[in-house]
Amino acid sequence: MHIAIAGNIGSGKTTLTKLLSEHYKWDAHYESIDDNPYLNDFYNEMQRWSFNLQIYYLNSRFTQIQDIKQSDKNVIQDRTIYEDAFIFAPNLHSMGLMTSRDFENYFSLFNLLESFISAPDLLIYLRASVPKLVTQIQKRGRDYEESIRLDYLKRLNERYEAWISTYDKGKLLVIDVDDNAFHEDKEDLGKIIQAIDTEIHGLF
Repeated sequence: MHIAIAGNIGSGKTTLTKLLSEHYKWDAHYESIDDNPYLNDFYNEMQRWSFNLQIYYLNSRFTQIQDIKQSDKNVIQDRTIYEDAFIFAPNLHSMGLMTSRDFENYFSLFNLLESFISAPDLLIYLRASVPKLVTQIQKRGRDYEESIRLDYLKRLNERYEAWISTYDKGKLLVIDVDDNAFHEDKEDLGKIIQAIDTEIHGLF
């Protein structure tokens, strides 16, 4: 079983991945942040480093999916390869922070790699308003995220909604983070677990 968690920056993906991993006793695959060689540079100079960052993520997530496929274990994955291709890279391109040449090169590589992977059995989308995202980003206090602009988060949210509205690769569960404090409320977490059980086991 492969469950993947998608959502904007600060929506709670890593926290939910950890909580679900502990509940189900499944392996957790986290997004590589601490050892990402481009992230600090990207937030300081987006136009210069956008292509490098997206290629790094594409490679990292493809490798992660291959590892998941070969492990034969139940896995919860923090963020998906689709988010880079359908949200982050096109957003950078539309903002003039990635050239058309680089974007076309990136997307061509994504299309090739996608032909070798399978979609998760269940995709969980964490929907959150921009004020909620800002609150949660400020709480975790990562230095490189201090320069993230509100319009950047808003653009990403719009792209997430557009992507999710057409997602057809497998089962989908949408969680409204503004109305569910799973990170601190066990009852709210329980609601998510019950919804996941219904999706993957057909329990009613």
